[in-house]
Amino acid sequence: MTGLVVCVLVLATASAYGVLNRRRSGRVRVRGRDDGKRLGAAELGEDLGERATLVQFSSAFCAPCRATRRVLGEVAEMVPGVRHVEIDAEDRLALVRELDILKTPTVLVLDAEGRVVRRATGQPRRADVIAALGEAVETP
Repeated sequence: MTGLVVCVLVLATASAYGVLNRRRSGRVRVRGRDDGKRLGAAELGEDLGERATLVQFSSAFCAPCRATRRVLGEVAEMVPGVRHVEIDAEDRLALVRELDILKTPTVLVLDAEGRVVRRATGQPRRADVIAALGEAVETP
């Protein structure tokens, strides 16, 4: 009987964790630890966008990274002055550690000056990225 109770508790806990993790994945949000962090052309390997930059950290065997690349590329084409930069996390480990990137894909939304304004871990939705860009462009 005790084994059954333990099994049920483990399954309930794992299910709750899975539901919460799935709800948070891909959500574009502000993270306090990103406050004041800036990235420039030297760190990115490419120039910043005129109005904003979408920085995607990817890895070679990441299936959601391909879908994220497509979504961010489409958004960058739709919104003038926005650039999409993809960084291979395995090749840029120092930058990954500095920015506290824990999984791929991770997307950083930078304003025109390279400040990290928003962050999404997991595959973001197009509407969320566009909304985050609107906020990045409006920041003083």
